[in-house]
Parts: sequence; structure tokens; C-alpha cells
Amino acid sequence: MTNEELIKNIKERHSVRDYLDKDINLDDLAIINPEIEKINREHDLHFQLVTNSKETFSKFILPYGRLNAYHYLALVGKKCDNLEEKVGYYGEKLVILAESLSLDTCWVGGTYSKRNAKVKVGKDEKLVAIIAIGYGTNHGHQRKSKTISEVTTTVDGVPEWFLKGIEMALLAPTAINQQKFTFTYNKDDSVSLKAGKGPYTKVDLGIVKYHFEVGANKHINWQ
Repeated sequence: MTNEELIKNIKERHSVRDYLDKDINLDDLAIINPEIEKINREHDLHFQLVTNSKETFSKFILPYGRLNAYHYLALVGKKCDNLEEKVGYYGEKLVILAESLSLDTCWVGGTYSKRNAKVKVGKDEKLVAIIAIGYGTNHGHQRKSKTISEVTTTVDGVPEWFLKGIEMALLAPTAINQQKFTFTYNKDDSVSLKAGKGPYTKVDLGIVKYHFEVGANKHINWQ
């Protein structure tokens, strides 16, 4: 996808919790599966696409309603200090790919049955989160968002690409829509990103970084 297409898909993608009992199109699987394999191979992850497994979600009700899904991406990787951030970054990359294929998605943290999850997790690995994927009964809606000034230390004297990056970062899905992150533009043209306190904020960092890089449309020197 071009950068313009990535931005378009980020803007159009919304979280969806209710899905049709419908198999994922084979043509779409032929695009998603190779990308999963590439991510796993290049970044020491063990992402898995699980289909037709509704029982993983059947007993859980989220604060905002039940999640009714049949397929999901299991985000597994070898235990390391930055595993959660890696999962967020590359998981979101798959989310935006799914959006380009007209597939709906929903990030899910702890509200699913690990016992019922049909996932392979090695002794040195961890299942961090999952992403419901499929054809929604609707396409979700835009959630309330913070402003640029609320998630950065300054907006004065910063380059345009920095502000565009934050615009896309504010469209990133975060746990319970907490948006607990802060950007800083540094004098050496690097960018710092700090997580606040809250559930899954390290995963959120990876998701937000991916969105920021798409918006900035340049190599980012992260500090």
C-alpha cells in the first residue's frame, strides 16, 4: 500500500465487536497469511490466525458489551523486554492490512478464554493479546479523542511531519480508549514517546508508533 492508502485505511478503521458467522475469503487469507509469516520470520514473533473459534470469547462480556467473534489473530512472541511494544506495532500493521481488505477488527486484551484459545505458545513465549477479525455486522464508529496538545509536550516550533504523525497517532486504538501516551520532539530531530500508567500501555505504544510513522511519512529516530 502507498502511504496515502495507509492513511485512508487508518481513518476508516474503527473497532467492531459483533461479527457475522462467515468464513474469511480465501483471496484475503492468501494476502494475510504470507504477511503473518513475514512478520514472524523477521521479528522473532509467533503470530497465528485462528479461524472458527467462537468459544474463545463466548463467556466474556466487556464493559461496553459482549464480543461476538469467530476468527482472531493470536499475538504470541518470545519473552523479551520489548515484546508488548513489538506486538502492538506489528499487530496494528495487520489491522490496517485487514482494513484494506474490508475486514473488521477489534483489539482484545484480557477478556477472552486463554484455555479455549486454539493457540500454540512455547515455553519461552507469551500470548500478549488477540485481535478479533472478520466481517462485522457494522463497521464501528469514531471514538472521542484527545487533542494534539494533550499528548505532546509542545506544539510550538515543531515540524509539520511531527504534527501529522500525532494526528494519525490520535486515531490509534488504545486499551479502553485511554490514550495514555506523550510525544516529545527533540532538538536533534528525534522523537520520544512515553507511556502513562494503565492496562496494556506498552502494547499501546507499539500501536501508536506505527500510526505516527505512517502520518509522518519519514524515518523516525526514536529516543
